[in-house]
Amino acid sequence: MPELPEVETLCRQLQEKVCGRKILASEIYDAKLAGVKNLKGRAVTAVERRGKTVTVILDNGDCVFIHLRMTGRLLWQESSDRPKYGRWRMTFKEGNIFLIDPRRFATIKVQKQTPLKIQNDLMVCFDKKTFLEKQTKRTVNVKFLLMDPKAVAGIGNIYACEILHRAGIDPMRKASSLSGEEWEKVFVKARAILEKGVEKRGTSVSDWHDLYGRRGENQFELKVYQREGKRCSICGGTIHRIKQGGRSTFYCPGCQK
Repeated sequence: MPELPEVETLCRQLQEKVCGRKILASEIYDAKLAGVKNLKGRAVTAVERRGKTVTVILDNGDCVFIHLRMTGRLLWQESSDRPKYGRWRMTFKEGNIFLIDPRRFATIKVQKQTPLKIQNDLMVCFDKKTFLEKQTKRTVNVKFLLMDPKAVAGIGNIYACEILHRAGIDPMRKASSLSGEEWEKVFVKARAILEKGVEKRGTSVSDWHDLYGRRGENQFELKVYQREGKRCSICGGTIHRIKQGGRSTFYCPGCQK
């Protein structure tokens, strides 16, 4: 599933491509998206990321909320020919944006923009005081807390593993067991890792491609994810894999305490 860096990459590319431009047509190819209204004649005024959601803001106050879910991605294509697994299209004078989604889990909603108070997004605005007051007394393990969108926006399995490794925190520890100093280290490492992920246009270990169909490059920066049995770059120990909530967690027992 695309996480914060992948969605942020898409939003920045969309900002350059479609802001200020008029939608000439929109077309639905999948009956599951039948409720998405026609956007013909509207102009794009801005593109923002809200957690893992791409938000296209229109000149009439409507917003197009696109959540890519498991295998969804957006593709810019000059041709209007429907690509394989294309489910929806927006047409501009210069070309077309297609939603491509083999598993058909991605969602699109068009509704009026609502005021949004952002407090839990490490790339936009993060209220550390509120987080420490509300979240750090919880008894869930720290990895699950990082992946809880109500606590921290946009972090999924890949980046949670990387953040905890870089911060030296055992993913099985309870959130309530971390000290203030340890949480501060998590915040610092998280922001650095997410920023690097955006710089590298996301992590392509599965389906991820950017707006222009290119694979990201952040997979070459990963230190623990999908590196079971390999040597830890920090302490030289062996990277392990365990299951947490049905998902694989990669970590180093030697340096994550």
